[in-house]
Amino acid sequence: MSRLAVHAVLFDLDGTLIDSAPDLAGAGNEMRAARGLPLLPLAHFRPMVGSGARGMLGRALQVQPGDADFETLRDEFLSRYEARMTRETRLFDAMRPVLDALREAAWPWGIVTNKATRFSAPLVQALGLGREAATLVCGDTTPHAKPHPAPLLEAARRMNVEPVRCVYVGDDLRDVQAGRAAGMRTVAAAWGYLGDGERIETWGADHVIESPGQLLKLLALA
Repeated sequence: MSRLAVHAVLFDLDGTLIDSAPDLAGAGNEMRAARGLPLLPLAHFRPMVGSGARGMLGRALQVQPGDADFETLRDEFLSRYEARMTRETRLFDAMRPVLDALREAAWPWGIVTNKATRFSAPLVQALGLGREAATLVCGDTTPHAKPHPAPLLEAARRMNVEPVRCVYVGDDLRDVQAGRAAGMRTVAAAWGYLGDGERIETWGADHVIESPGQLLKLLALA
């Protein structure tokens, strides 16, 4: 595995840095319970967490964008999620040594997510990551969301690091597309939610890693 000549790391949030699936799935199951439907296992929701409300509603109630009641149900889902989004969500255990190593090496790192600021900012603060991350760029920070490169370029600008000296780590095809478009090195996180689309090996990332610890080897920090 070749090492990456970079000086800063950007992470996707859900499925890469944190495991938010229990609370997102929990909001979906709350909607089912309110309608007298049986609860579904976390494994039913988990692959679609990266798709946000759209994915969760598809799994919970089999509704999709364009359906007559989709927007009303989406608003209900988001309200339920906002009320519980810090209940079970945690930093992936294996990410803690990675963040500690970045701190010890004085490498800046940040978060670039398509999740709206309304949810991302309080969640990052609640998990204690706001004290560590050099920047947080959300889905509504720039005029475009991933796979557009604008959010990643904004994060690099805020950290005062050239995009070519950054690596972006994410668990979705859009992360790889955005990173490549921004001129960054890309790492696909195979421990993430991944969705039900193309296989991770076909995304075109510079590297695919099975665990966070492998990132430290890529960065020559382990």
